[in-house]
Amino acid sequence: MRRILAVDDDNDILDILQFILEDSGYKVDTLSDGNKLMDTINKNNPDLILLDVMLGNVDGRDLCKQLKKDDTTHDIPVVMISASHNAGNTINQENGPNDFVAKPFDINVLLSTIKKQLNLKAA
Repeated sequence: MRRILAVDDDNDILDILQFILEDSGYKVDTLSDGNKLMDTINKNNPDLILLDVMLGNVDGRDLCKQLKKDDTTHDIPVVMISASHNAGNTINQENGPNDFVAKPFDINVLLSTIKKQLNLKAA
């Protein structure tokens, strides 16, 4: 079973993501504090990370850059999620996310994006 780590400072969104993803057959871990990201990754070894852009006092884009620069995490697909539609521009940047889904997200778009990134990782 593929494991997804959802990171968002809004617990309601985390609950929705967990319900949708578990209903689709994924094992889901949630995190509301971006400062604990590396500890959670090391503990749970996710296959994919859903990462909100705005995490209270932490910028998800900066966390993504850290993940992509780190030899132990650079291969984990990162899908940024944000209500800011221009955040999708970070996809093609160096050390940027693998993909982007805008909030409010369409469930089918979210699931197809996750599936695409997991399939690319497996290839």
